Amino acid sequence: MKKLSLKELNRISNQEFKELPKTPIVVILDNIRSALNVGSVFRTSDAFAVEKMYLCGITAKPPHREILKTAIGATESVDWEHHKSTVKVIEQLKADDYIIVGIEQADESIMLQNFEVDTNKKYAIVLGNEVKGVSNEVMQVLDYCIEVPQLGTKHSLNVSVCTGVVIWDFFKKYKYS
Repeated sequence: MKKLSLKELNRISNQEFKELPKTPIVVILDNIRSALNVGSVFRTSDAFAVEKMYLCGITAKPPHREILKTAIGATESVDWEHHKSTVKVIEQLKADDYIIVGIEQADESIMLQNFEVDTNKKYAIVLGNEVKGVSNEVMQVLDYCIEVPQLGTKHSLNVSVCTGVVIWDFFKKYKYS
């Protein structure tokens, strides 16, 4: 067994990425403090060809040194917008027939493995601040809340890791179910 070289990976250009059919998911970052986390979410969004990212509130936006460090170019391939209000972004997405899903530990959350993705619908995944989580204001406008099951003592994942787990699960349900 040998690792593939960069040439053997047949990476596509940013323009080819823009023309790819996208996974019908958008990612909303609600007041993420760490630009490194934002960059990591860009990279994951590129990997699974999400439609777009919405950077809301205090969430850093490109060009930012720490975003660029972890995104390694994904800020150029993934479409994104910055907005002050997460709720206004959600209202617009609802008007465009997106199902809004927060990732949070809540009284009515559904465990990720039990959430059924309707592959004929589009989803917006909302991830919250590293300390406070998804804001209470945003929690009130969600259609669903999903929780990633955890067995350890922390009951907390880094927001970029959590994004990867959730997007992979949605991607798998869209492509392989």
